[in-house]
Amino acid sequence: MAFEELIKELDARKRKALAMGGAQKLAERQAQGLLNARERIDRLFDAGSFLESGLHGVSSRPEDKETTPADGKVAGYGRVNGREVAAVSNDFTVKGASSAQINIKKLKQMKGVAKKRGIPLVFLGESTGARMPDVMGASSIGSKDDPYEYQRLREVPWAAGVLGHCYGSSAWYGSMADFCVMRKGAIMAVSSPRLISMATGKQCDGEALGGWRVHAEVSGIVDQVVDTDEQAIDAIKQFLSYLPGNNLQPPPEYPVPEGSDEAIRDVMKLIPESSNQVYDMRKVIQCIVDRGSMFEMKSRFGKTIITALARLDGKSVGIIANNPLYKGGAIDADACQKVQAFFVLCDSFNIPIVLLVDQPGFLIGMEGEQKGVTGKVMNWLNAMTLVTVPKISVIVRKSYGLAVSNMGAGGNTDELACWVTAEVSFMKPDFGAKVVFG
Repeated sequence: MAFEELIKELDARKRKALAMGGAQKLAERQAQGLLNARERIDRLFDAGSFLESGLHGVSSRPEDKETTPADGKVAGYGRVNGREVAAVSNDFTVKGASSAQINIKKLKQMKGVAKKRGIPLVFLGESTGARMPDVMGASSIGSKDDPYEYQRLREVPWAAGVLGHCYGSSAWYGSMADFCVMRKGAIMAVSSPRLISMATGKQCDGEALGGWRVHAEVSGIVDQVVDTDEQAIDAIKQFLSYLPGNNLQPPPEYPVPEGSDEAIRDVMKLIPESSNQVYDMRKVIQCIVDRGSMFEMKSRFGKTIITALARLDGKSVGIIANNPLYKGGAIDADACQKVQAFFVLCDSFNIPIVLLVDQPGFLIGMEGEQKGVTGKVMNWLNAMTLVTVPKISVIVRKSYGLAVSNMGAGGNTDELACWVTAEVSFMKPDFGAKVVFG
């Protein structure tokens, strides 16, 4: 075959791969206001920087070779705000972006190269799960003989978008990511409602199974919730701006926005004199950090604690703060789970931690015990002793009980500072008096 013919064949294959699942399916997505897999890639990466890997891959099954362009996964490398990043974007127009032999190889390739090169990895998830009949039978199960497939040592940051129906691998990687953002209307679960109904004989509602409220407010897996694909991808880009490329690098530094030192002058006006009065600690945080730099995570989960990335003097920090606006700032089981996850993020990627303290102790009662709060309190304390990045605790107002230690006292931080409003004790003085004198 002449070179010209080979080049024509290559061009034809490229056009077919770029056409994805076909014009009709792409038009249907556009009508729904959804980006397709390649539009998501374009939104993520700096213009003209994307280099695709595995463009010409198709299904390993002969009967599917003509209907599986890129085998349902768009993968490659590019730059996000000038920094190298790897990404995998699932193409739902090709067999529902279901997982199969070839596209799993592409995914593993991205993971391996990201780790080797020390660059972040982004998963833009939307998938029906495993592809049938590819995964059926012992030979398929045997081909997955890889005990490290789901190992996560956090050498590089992972970020994930839950952008549609996410079953199987899209759910796994969304749950494993350092940052997971979910679009309203998307669903994340182990299996689809249809499969669950087949297995249990009962109808299953997708939103109740794994909608955004479930994962933002109950499971705590999702860090942020947005309305559109564009907002989700922008959130991923913002998250990556706080993190280094890998765990051997410091986080990037940015210029300090003008006027960042102005709000702190009035911070005491935000804090009521009475320790029984509530206020929103977010406003205090915004006074302290560089202007506009607060990036809150898991705001709908464990609301008595705020976890946020931010910048101080242009440098990334992790903020852990009690929020008296919810349950007086009493620490509950969900808050413990939330803080432990945040410790892992900050310690993995060299982000110093600032704790802002105003808490009356742990939230006591039946609900907490049923959620295993005692174990989660201890997990928090153990995690804190393993954190290697600098930690400073600032007692803003009250701090009572063992939770004093959880929030950094007792040698659990490198430095401890008290504002003039600080009050530290085992419990509120009037409670202590009643215990002693009845």
